Amino acid sequence: MTAPAAAVGNEQRDSAAFDVERLRACFPILERNVRGHRLVYLDNAASAQRPEVVIEAVSDCYRTYYANAHRGVHALSEQSTDAYEAARGKLARFIGAPDSHEVVFTRGTTESLNLVAQSYGRPRLEPGDEVLLTEMEHHSNIVPWQLVCEQTGARVLAAPLTDDGELDLDRFAGMLNERTRVVALAHVSNALGTVNDIPAVVELTRSRSDAAVVVDGAQAVPHMAVDVAALGCDFYAFSGHKMYGPGGIGVLWGRHELLAAMPPYHGGGAMITRVTFERSGYMAPPQRFEAGTPAIAPAIGLGVAVEFLESIGLERIERHEHELLSHTMEVLNDLPWVNVLGHASNAGPVRAAVVSLVIDGAHPHDVATILDEQGIAIRAGHHCAQPLMDRLGVPATVRASFGMYNTHEEVDLLVSGLHEVRRIFG
Repeated sequence: MTAPAAAVGNEQRDSAAFDVERLRACFPILERNVRGHRLVYLDNAASAQRPEVVIEAVSDCYRTYYANAHRGVHALSEQSTDAYEAARGKLARFIGAPDSHEVVFTRGTTESLNLVAQSYGRPRLEPGDEVLLTEMEHHSNIVPWQLVCEQTGARVLAAPLTDDGELDLDRFAGMLNERTRVVALAHVSNALGTVNDIPAVVELTRSRSDAAVVVDGAQAVPHMAVDVAALGCDFYAFSGHKMYGPGGIGVLWGRHELLAAMPPYHGGGAMITRVTFERSGYMAPPQRFEAGTPAIAPAIGLGVAVEFLESIGLERIERHEHELLSHTMEVLNDLPWVNVLGHASNAGPVRAAVVSLVIDGAHPHDVATILDEQGIAIRAGHHCAQPLMDRLGVPATVRASFGMYNTHEEVDLLVSGLHEVRRIFG
């Protein structure tokens, strides 16, 4: 761990204040101007920015010791292998995994969920079986299950939300039955910020079926402490680029006994024990699911991102982001021409710092364009959650999503930008 991140964490733990300005100094991109204004980056649900220590770790790998992992006996290969596997151990510790061999490196949450659908789901699903999702899912937790159901004759169902944007647990429970083989849901909604009660979902599922519980954790791990053992789920997926790490790297955690019973998802080098033209033998997990040359430098960078998050403290990050959310909601509630979608309580653990809204008389894309002229980066669109947009009765929203480096001043700049949108559109 290099000095800047450790210093931020240690000083902040010793102080009652969350020193956000010192933290921001760790992120080089936050120093830049956009269209003559200081960058206000509020698109963290799509991708967070990277601290200097992560950038340095990736650069150092390429500059000083990069070689293919697991395949060489020379010094560079051994160093790359050690650093790559050390990163796996850091990720296991970060999410409370009992064993680092339960941590599979993938390209991101999308590939992780496809891996579970094809390697766990496809061999087990039969005609008439059911995969139960929720109405708030990202497309990455819908399409893989549709594909595998088309292949097997199973069907996808979606548990409804309440009008406040929360999962209706009573109706969810009523949809569970002996044909339910998989329950897959987001830990945190990428569009509404709703935090699902995963232990409650697991308990309901176990009481009514033998289904595996698959959790899309992409929007949770950067913002709150996650312990997969405490959650009780069977699989947990997340991406590096949303948690201040490199792009192109992600994680699938799965119970070891389940991973060990699953066939490979991709075939090729590194995941085999022996190959003949008649048949091949496969490594034990996690190597079984990591065919080909791995994303060595990104994995190492993700391990450093984990250390960076831990040095600051997930509880401190969650508290700071919740304060930003409370401030945002307080100001927006005074604007009658702004409609915030989803009203899950912003108190306690049931709402993350994501706000989707629509402005009377202004299309979300126009809103995003006007805000961009002021250096404010937000997201406009359906957020890869079109079924949720259908449930909400809108084609798209404006989404502001906060990270640990955002400030109350940036919230005020966002609101000022929304007033400019209102002025332009009357």
